[in-house]
Amino acid sequence: MELGIVGLPNVGKSTLFNAITAAGAETANYPFCTIEPNVGIVAVPDERLYKLAALYDCKKIVHATVKFVDIAGLVKGASLGEGLGNKFLGQIREVDAIVHVVRCFDNSNITHVNGAPDPVRDIEIIDTELILSDLETLTRRIDKTRTQAKNGDKKLLTELELLKKIYAHLESGKVARSMILTTEEQEFLDSLLLITSKKVIYCANVSDNKEADALYINAIQKYVEETGGEMVVISALTEAELASLPPDERFLFMEELNLDKSGLDTLISKAYKALGLMSFLTAGEKETRAWTIPVGSKAPKGAGKIHTDFERGFIRAEVINCDLLLECGSFSTAKERGKVRSEGKDYVLKEGDVVLFRFNV
Repeated sequence: MELGIVGLPNVGKSTLFNAITAAGAETANYPFCTIEPNVGIVAVPDERLYKLAALYDCKKIVHATVKFVDIAGLVKGASLGEGLGNKFLGQIREVDAIVHVVRCFDNSNITHVNGAPDPVRDIEIIDTELILSDLETLTRRIDKTRTQAKNGDKKLLTELELLKKIYAHLESGKVARSMILTTEEQEFLDSLLLITSKKVIYCANVSDNKEADALYINAIQKYVEETGGEMVVISALTEAELASLPPDERFLFMEELNLDKSGLDTLISKAYKALGLMSFLTAGEKETRAWTIPVGSKAPKGAGKIHTDFERGFIRAEVINCDLLLECGSFSTAKERGKVRSEGKDYVLKEGDVVLFRFNV
C-alpha cells in the first residue's frame, strides 16, 4: 500500500512524515522545501504478531508494510505548472491513496502561503488543482475515444458518453470520487487513474489549542461528509515527540496525553478502511507474519499472496481466529477442541484469521 502525503506548503507534511517514518526528511519554514519526494517504509503496528510469535517460540516477525511518499506542497496554479506543480501532480497519480494534510493551527512563526489557515479553502485549493489536472487527462481521452468511435462502435460510444458525464461532474467543481455510479461505471472510472478518484484521508494537523482546533476540525468534518473520504486528527509535533522516545517512555507519554493509540496507528487504520483492505496471519516456529489482502478475498487468493504455487495447488485452509488460538494456547490444542475449521475454495478470509494452507505442488 502506497500513500502520498499532500497539502499546501508549510502545513506540517514533512514533520508528520518524519514522525511516522523516522526517515529524516528535511523540514523548513519556506515553501517547496521538499522537491524530490521523500519515501519511507513503515511496519503496520500489530500486537497480535508478538503474541503469536511467543506462542510458537518464533523469533522472526514480519509485519505488513505501508510506503509513505512525502510529496512537495502544491499551490494555486499547480495544474499549470506553478511551483513545479506538473511534476508533483504526476507523483500523486502513482499512489494508491492520498493523505491530505490540512493545517488546523495558528502560529505566527510559521508562514502560511495564503496568509492564515482556513481548512476548507485550503482543501479546495488542492482539490481544484487536482480537478484541473484530471480535466486535462479526460480531454485527451475524450478526443481519442471520439476519433476511434467514428466507425459506430457501440462500446466506444458508451465509453464516450460516460467520459463526458465524468468531465461534466469535474467541470462543476466536484471530485470524481463523489460520483454515484453503477459497478460497471465505477470500474471504468477506476481504469482512468484520475487523481480525484483516489481515496483520501484528510489529516487535520492540530496544535494544543483545543478550542481553536475544534472549529477547524468541525469545518473539515462537514466537508468530508459532503465529498467523501476519511478523516483523522493528528498533531504532527506530538507524533514527532513520540517518535523520538524509547518504546517504554512512548507508552507513558501516550498515557499522559490520554492517547489510546498513536496517530500512525489511526492513520494506517483509516487507510486500510478507505482502500478496503484487511490482514490475515500465518504463524509457525520459523516465521509469524501479517498479509494484506482486499476485504472479501477468498482462501485461494490469500494463499496466492504467499506464493502463486499455493493458489494453483490449493486444497483447503485450516483456519482459526487469532484471539481463539491464543486462548487455546496452541494450534494442536485448538484442533483437539474442534476450534480449527477446514475451509474450501469459497471461504472468504476474515480480519485476524490465522491460516495454515494445504496445497499440492
